[in-house]
Amino acid sequence: MDKITRKAYAKINLGLDVLRRREDGYHEVRMIMQSVGLYDTLTFTRREEAGIVVVTDKEELPGDESNLIYKAAKLLTETYGIGQGVHIALEKRIPMAAGMAGGSTDAAAVFHGMNEMFSLGLSMEEMCVLAVKIGADVPYCIKGGTALAEGIGEVLSNLPGMPGCFLVIAKPDIDVSTKFVYENLHADRLEYHPDIDGMMDALGNKDLEGVAARLGNVLETVTAKKYPRVEEIKAFMKARGALNALMSGSGPTVFGIYDSKERAYETQEALEQAGLAKQVFVTDPVNEKR
Repeated sequence: MDKITRKAYAKINLGLDVLRRREDGYHEVRMIMQSVGLYDTLTFTRREEAGIVVVTDKEELPGDESNLIYKAAKLLTETYGIGQGVHIALEKRIPMAAGMAGGSTDAAAVFHGMNEMFSLGLSMEEMCVLAVKIGADVPYCIKGGTALAEGIGEVLSNLPGMPGCFLVIAKPDIDVSTKFVYENLHADRLEYHPDIDGMMDALGNKDLEGVAARLGNVLETVTAKKYPRVEEIKAFMKARGALNALMSGSGPTVFGIYDSKERAYETQEALEQAGLAKQVFVTDPVNEKR
């Protein structure tokens, strides 16, 4: 196959807890991850000559060796001795620096795309073992759906899919560094921890209100404190019918859960008119494994 197109789905965190900072500098986490229907598109084209070419449609996103797409392609090429080259074109729709694993899910799409294009025959688990070298979120993005992530995020357990609903996702005009957030998080001083076990029970019972009631993210203690806009958007969503709202990942993106399509789209329009966020989407959970 000489040309392949893959969708790279964004994620949100229904629950994000940090248990401790490890001696190696990483943080031990316990998170519930959920794929959503907002995605980037990657198009892979085989090149007869060796080498990796990455082209993006965003001027601020270079296609050089700093890009996770390039890193993933290079890792696969070197690990499996791929003699031919690949041209990868990225159509970016997931907001950048947003806490939605945009870079990680693009890297995950590279594993899927190159596995198929070069007939590597890799299982999902084999891809995940290799992918953690690129980033802790990449193994989850390879699997997608709904999952409990532990360790540094790479220990994954499949969970029942999120009940059907509408999600309003709002990315304010703020860029947040994940490194900054974790460096300023004091895991040993956290007074609140989200109810991850209760969230898993609610998912198992297909209880949307139970899921919404248990949303929680300890990273808000850093990001929302520095950027009050996060709490402002959460309150705005809840005032307009969201069952609940939460910051995703290290932020600043906020999502609200709605059981009404009409209220979701009304909120999207209101957020845009109020100037609280430049990028606002209405989407839904994606529970199917890729």
